[in-house]
Amino acid sequence: MSDIVIVGAKRTPIGKFGGVLKDLSAVELGTIAARGALQESNISNEAIQHVIFGNVLQANNGQNPARQISIHSQIPHTTPAMTINEVCGSGLKAIILGIQSLKLGDAQAVLVGGTESMSNAPYYLTKERFGARYGHQTVTDSILQDGLTDAFHHIHMGITAEHVAEHFSISRQEQDEFALHSHQKAAQAKAFHARDIEPITLYTKKGHTTITEDEGIREHLTIEQLSALKPAFKENGSVSAGNASSLNDGAAALVLTTRSFAQKHHLPILASIIDYAEAGNDPKYMGFAPYYAIEQLCKKTGLTLEQFDSIESNEAFAAQSLALAHELNFDMTKVNQFGGAISLGHPIGASGARIVVTLLNTLKQTKGHYGLATLCVGGGIGLALALKNEQ
Repeated sequence: MSDIVIVGAKRTPIGKFGGVLKDLSAVELGTIAARGALQESNISNEAIQHVIFGNVLQANNGQNPARQISIHSQIPHTTPAMTINEVCGSGLKAIILGIQSLKLGDAQAVLVGGTESMSNAPYYLTKERFGARYGHQTVTDSILQDGLTDAFHHIHMGITAEHVAEHFSISRQEQDEFALHSHQKAAQAKAFHARDIEPITLYTKKGHTTITEDEGIREHLTIEQLSALKPAFKENGSVSAGNASSLNDGAAALVLTTRSFAQKHHLPILASIIDYAEAGNDPKYMGFAPYYAIEQLCKKTGLTLEQFDSIESNEAFAAQSLALAHELNFDMTKVNQFGGAISLGHPIGASGARIVVTLLNTLKQTKGHYGLATLCVGGGIGLALALKNEQ
């Protein structure tokens, strides 16, 4: 493919559900990340020719959140913007669409990313449009309805993780140990993550505070605490609130250009795109879909898994992360080296972009050559992206 490069990448801190970022909308979070990425890239805002952002829980965000982020980021009104929804893959799909736009020659510079405020996702009164009539009415949670429930089997994403755990014989102990390790790695890497976080200053009547760290990392978590948690989705199951990712708020953004454009305008080249892949599987086992995307990506690129120096595999659930690691024979010293979604958080529309931002930072820190970003998507889809470090 044409030489496509990343010249800027930033993310917000990730807030807990109902936590420090609960009063910021998905648009506001996306704008903060976008401004940070634009500033890091040193690109002129007028040079951005397309804006693409992922966002899953779009109700009550207003028309086309990507367009709002674009204009709030001081990108000219003449630049088009598009919001896309591929559930947890939305942020990475936005990156892929940006790559395709550059590859086709439709643009020379694009702003891409993902954003989510799960704290601000509304409840629905689905029968109120034409009158409630007599009797009780059901209130529908948009997080569950549009974000976390399989549309085909009408099961929670946690049940799909139970299916994966059962199919691949992933024990509760393995899952809890994986989750603990995620928190331990993240707790030891706060200075590392600070490099790609765009701080957020919140103003109140009492003054202001600046948020610079992810809110959900538990430094003093123990295996005993994790083991004591009840199964969250199924009686006698193995998936708990502790070994699954949480509900979160956050955003991530990247600036992509052609190499020739970056060189002409003296922009910092962080990495180049090698290729990407997307594949599907049975929605009941959605967490295992990245296996097929990674398999396809390796065939397209000719790279073996051993050649990747860093792997960012989104930790939707410990069960599916472990299944992928076991079946693909991952070198676990290369996987989520500074923590993953179980500790950092999983704002669903943002995570696909967040893992790429983290991957860039990891490759720079470890002086790695090739990097892989991958994640599972509700409905049974997997996405994978390969990068070459140029920092």
